[in-house]
Amino acid sequence: MRPSGPVLRQTAGVTVLLWIAAFSLLVWLWLACCHGSFWRTDVRLPPRRPPVRWPQVAVVVPARDEALVLPASLPTLLAQKYPGRARVFLVDDHSSDGTGALAAELRTIDGLDLTVTTPPPLPPGWTGKLWALRHGVALAGPDVEYLLLTDADIAHGPDSLAELVAAAESNGLDLVSQMARLRVETGWERLIVPAFVYFFAQLYPFRRSNRPGARTAAAAGGCSLVRREALERAGGVAAIRGAVIDDVSLARAVKSAGGRTWLGLADDVDSVRPYPRLEQLWRMVSRSAYAQLRHSPVLLLGTVLGLALVYLVPPVATVAGLVGGVPAVAAAGGAAWALMAGTYLPMVRYYGQSAAAVLLLPFTAGLYLLMTLDSAVQHWRGRGAAWKGRTYSRA
Repeated sequence: MRPSGPVLRQTAGVTVLLWIAAFSLLVWLWLACCHGSFWRTDVRLPPRRPPVRWPQVAVVVPARDEALVLPASLPTLLAQKYPGRARVFLVDDHSSDGTGALAAELRTIDGLDLTVTTPPPLPPGWTGKLWALRHGVALAGPDVEYLLLTDADIAHGPDSLAELVAAAESNGLDLVSQMARLRVETGWERLIVPAFVYFFAQLYPFRRSNRPGARTAAAAGGCSLVRREALERAGGVAAIRGAVIDDVSLARAVKSAGGRTWLGLADDVDSVRPYPRLEQLWRMVSRSAYAQLRHSPVLLLGTVLGLALVYLVPPVATVAGLVGGVPAVAAAGGAAWALMAGTYLPMVRYYGQSAAAVLLLPFTAGLYLLMTLDSAVQHWRGRGAAWKGRTYSRA
């Protein structure tokens, strides 16, 4: 006797779910074993020794409406224990909150020299941050051998600059970048921030990016030391003048011009910018998510489907298999979820969070999926990457 129609449909549905769960598991096996060990958090500054001669360095800080965070960040730059000559250039990008005046008040007698300057009005085709960086780099002068490009919300340990320069000199690196440790004090920060760094490392595996012959190239805009000669060889800041995701663009430009780049996690470089509400974290992600996809609807569709397959299918299959009494589906989903949690655990520990937080990654990934869709919607509405009162609709 042949099975009835509903039974056939139910069996077919279980089979489809089993195949999807199994495919998700295969993807996670590949990610965990073959994707540049993206999940490891031990990529720190390479072995280094003090150089025979400490090169001259300029620290360039673009700042727009940063009065809230400057008192916690700028003094750490001025207090750098650098054995060579170093100066700090804070470029006040036409702030409305007194950023420039506050920076001048934070100047210290025994610290590094500080110059506070304002660039000319923003020309077409440039993002504000890169126009400010260009102005600071030009003001630093031709004698500077290295440029530390760091954001206004980044606090540095007293030996940060010396360690970065020593790493570059000892290993022949043209770009040394550290992913600053972001703040994780509020509930939303603890939920979203570790995942933000985890997803970035999944997109740009640090170990792969650090290989000279690899096509992958990435940097962290909050803390990037670049050799001036390498920057000029890559076309200068002007070569990436319209980039919203300027850190990755900088690394690609330097690497494409024959330079050696390095990216890793920081031990003593921290962001002091607070993100107490979901709205602020949402804006941080959505402002550049669609630009990361090169404003391509095809890449957007692939990303949405990929996020669903990789992060949402495992818990759904696990629960559906257990509730529906289908052990094979539950086993495939559970194994994929276990791999997901296992690869996320090092990042959770890096941020000092409870191991139980790994179970929330599917929920966080769902939020990132919605942020990415929102980024595309804002672009289609002509709002693009909005930040600090500026909108880059086609950047």
